[in-house]
Amino acid sequence: MSDCCTPDGSCSTSTAQNGTTVVADSHTVVYEVAGMTCGHCESTLTKAIGDLDGVLSVDVDVAAGRVGVTTGGEPDGAEIAKVVADAGYEVTGRAV
Repeated sequence: MSDCCTPDGSCSTSTAQNGTTVVADSHTVVYEVAGMTCGHCESTLTKAIGDLDGVLSVDVDVAAGRVGVTTGGEPDGAEIAKVVADAGYEVTGRAV
């Protein structure tokens, strides 16, 4: 049995090649965010979104104007948009 499986044979987590733990029930949503221009923007949003309950990781791409958010379960888009707005940026949509 692998390390990711429980005694009943179901999988709850798995370990990626880089050693990070991935929750089997995780969801990644990429948001389009306006107003980001630099590394400070990246740091600000990474911390603000990363502090939310249920957020497993945040990937900010300033050049593309996108923020990927991985959560352990369904993401709360309204809560993420509020935190982004409180930080001085704007969620303008979800990337497809």
